[in-house]
Amino acid sequence: MKLNHPALIKSLQTAYSAEKAASFAYIGHAKSLKDKTQVARINEIEQDEWEHREHVLTIMLEYEIPVSKYLEIKYHLIGKIIGFSCYFIGEFMPYFFAGKLESGNVCEYFIMMKYFHTLGIHKHDEILYEMGVKEKEHEDYFLDCVREARWLPLFETIFNWGVKHSYNDVDLADIKPVNQATEYCKNYKVEK
Repeated sequence: MKLNHPALIKSLQTAYSAEKAASFAYIGHAKSLKDKTQVARINEIEQDEWEHREHVLTIMLEYEIPVSKYLEIKYHLIGKIIGFSCYFIGEFMPYFFAGKLESGNVCEYFIMMKYFHTLGIHKHDEILYEMGVKEKEHEDYFLDCVREARWLPLFETIFNWGVKHSYNDVDLADIKPVNQATEYCKNYKVEK
């Protein structure tokens, strides 16, 4: 079955390639750290991103959605550059920008769920929900890593992410069940 939903197709292709970029970035981030506990946690997050990539590919294959060669090259380079930069930009910025990125990724999966629902498809709800929640866990971890940093107030003002700002409305302390997950990300831009 092929999908007639350009925004959903684009979202899936982008998510597939962007998960590779995130994984490469986390490889560099982990290698730049000395604390073994932090390294282990970043390695776990990297593994989550590879698993998300596999799940997205499974969905794409089901609907004969091709992998975008352009996005694969683009995000491959972005991930490698970010990973390499972690050796030079200090400890704060890799955590901050990873948290900011993960914050936006949360809604990507809940929006995909909404897109599928417009086509009457609900079979991917569980996995999309799980990936969205996992991205929120990542965001919260990175925020905890920078919460007390002296640079956070300035960066939060400039980049609109931090203690007072998030790109999603998911609260892990009061998480909605799968069948209510489309209530998340109402203010997120949805393409028709």
